[in-house]
Amino acid sequence: MSTTALLRPLAHHKIHGAHYDRLAAVYVRQSTPQQMIRHQESTRLQYGLVERALALGWAKPQVLVIDEDLGKSADSVAGRSGFQRLVAEVSLAHVGIIFGLEMSRLARSNRDWHHLLEVCALFGTLIGDMDGIYDPTDYNDRLLLGLKGAMSEAELHVLKQRMMAGKRAKAARGALGMPVPMGYVRRPSGEVAKEPDEQAQAVIELIFDQFARVGTIHAVLRYLVQHQIRVPQRVRVGPNKGELVWRRPNRTTLSNLLHHPIYAGAYTYGRRPTDAKRKQPGRPSTGRLVAKPEDCQVLLPDRIPAYISWEQFERNRRQLEANTQAGLGVIRYGPSLLSGLVVCGRCGLRMASAYNNNGAGLRYSCAREMVDYGGAICQSLTGAPLDAWISALVLEALEPAALEVSLEVAADVEAQRQRLHQHWAKRLERAGYEVDRAARQYH
Repeated sequence: MSTTALLRPLAHHKIHGAHYDRLAAVYVRQSTPQQMIRHQESTRLQYGLVERALALGWAKPQVLVIDEDLGKSADSVAGRSGFQRLVAEVSLAHVGIIFGLEMSRLARSNRDWHHLLEVCALFGTLIGDMDGIYDPTDYNDRLLLGLKGAMSEAELHVLKQRMMAGKRAKAARGALGMPVPMGYVRRPSGEVAKEPDEQAQAVIELIFDQFARVGTIHAVLRYLVQHQIRVPQRVRVGPNKGELVWRRPNRTTLSNLLHHPIYAGAYTYGRRPTDAKRKQPGRPSTGRLVAKPEDCQVLLPDRIPAYISWEQFERNRRQLEANTQAGLGVIRYGPSLLSGLVVCGRCGLRMASAYNNNGAGLRYSCAREMVDYGGAICQSLTGAPLDAWISALVLEALEPAALEVSLEVAADVEAQRQRLHQHWAKRLERAGYEVDRAARQYH
């Protein structure tokens, strides 16, 4: 018996000289950064496997610690540079044994786990955990390792199902805390309240009032830009987290605001489901959809302070749907007064507006049969006489109430002027406060 063998009294019978000629790899992983902070004992145990490698006969320079995957999940090999490095070292016949606290530390996916087993069996690499040493070339050990891998994957599935069930149960009570959109804040107690800043509240109310007047997102956006009105946002990450900032409005922000049922006082859960058919591999944020309020998993009305009533929210939804291609459509450029409103008397389909002579000539044409089925044009007519006739009918119907309409328009204009005045007064008040605070800090 050699002197080296005498110095290894704790050596396992499955460990041979060829294994000692290679490295002993210690793989260390924690699933999330929170686990690294709250469950430090597990990390210590994994680093403690270095002592086990030394006790089994490897010299300290031969122990390779791979801990690049701390804070990363093992449900996939994507993004785990440590696991990829481990497989590469085994494939180069540099590793004699792999130490891990348990099989779930190495992989939670059977595909990744069995790939590692195949590589270890091909290059004669052992695998060790807290229960013992396994040889992937041995049938019984291979069977046991495969069973442990299957249990590890099933455990992850059970844990996810248990957590999701608890999350859904908490959401059903309206107690699940989620990020709130602009115009709302979450108090330390978990309660959702309106933005305490009066100017921020006034801007949100102004957006809803303006949409009720003009009926389109783009018109609201132009109004905000024309009057230099910015929208309030709370910083969510970084050193300025929680501070109120003012940003230029954009179409996406206004669309999200008008479609969100929270502004009507409703608590929702499951509003952004994922469509598996549209999801792209390696991109977890893809395939997201926006569900209608009635299609959400949880819809609890009158749970949150509201900016508008539920009836107004439904009216806004109908208006937004009508503005799309599937609806009547919004008013577009051109001389047509009845775009999207004229219906064919023969087939009952909606007639389209067509222009000639550089937009000077207008015709209403029923060409749906030709476009969809390759048939003939149903009928068409000149638009100018029809528009003139409809205009005369509208003016005739409004003539008795002309004074009343004029007074309502004047009152509406005055209300808008007052609202803008209040907005700029609040901005002036905020600017004065910031100047005073800067002066106090300077002195």
